[in-house]
Amino acid sequence: MDSIKIFKGYGKVNPIEDPPPTHPKTKPIIAVAISLIVLLTVVIGGTIAALIHESATEPPDEFPSLSSNPTESLRVVCSVTQYPDSCLSSLNNTCTLTRADPERIFNLSLHVAMDELRNLSSLPKTLISKSNDPRSESALNDCADLFGDSLSQLGESAAAMEVGPGEKMLTEEKIGDLKTWISGAMTNLETCVDGLEEMGSTVLDEVKTKLQKSNEYISNSLAILSNIQTVLEKFHLKLH
Repeated sequence: MDSIKIFKGYGKVNPIEDPPPTHPKTKPIIAVAISLIVLLTVVIGGTIAALIHESATEPPDEFPSLSSNPTESLRVVCSVTQYPDSCLSSLNNTCTLTRADPERIFNLSLHVAMDELRNLSSLPKTLISKSNDPRSESALNDCADLFGDSLSQLGESAAAMEVGPGEKMLTEEKIGDLKTWISGAMTNLETCVDGLEEMGSTVLDEVKTKLQKSNEYISNSLAILSNIQTVLEKFHLKLH
């Protein structure tokens, strides 16, 4: 009987122990930790969602890293001209730029036009020496003067592009003068041809053929300048 009472005193023969009570000081620590985890989850989730949205809505760059790719830079700039093939071939043959941008390409196009016209500067005198036609001689003398004027105008344009380190080659104020000079150079060549045509010159076709490249090169320079704002945007650049 005593043994039975002893067992009854313990209440259970194989008692299952209850978990130890939580210490009062651990409750705030657990709550803070849970709050931090929730906050970090929200922040990380929001950041990922924002990045996904940005990549989904931002349009792709149509002309990436153009300035570091001279060949592609030339193609984009020449695409605004009336003679893109002439533009590409003339600039590719002379372009030694390792880093190209529209202002540099425009400047190069001016020098290409100047070199071509300079090579033709003796053409009127050469044709005069071979001609016995007084009418052609008079018109060709006018052409010689007009060629000189065109070279001067292109030279002024090229000189205006010479700037110091860190300075912009083109500004809104400068573009107006450049357009006037380059347009004048092109008009002079047209005036030469018109004069020969009016005189019924026998060398008209020869002069027109010889001037074809000069006309195209000057036209290309003018087209690049006239569309410079649009071209700069493709390079992520701005005109100041």
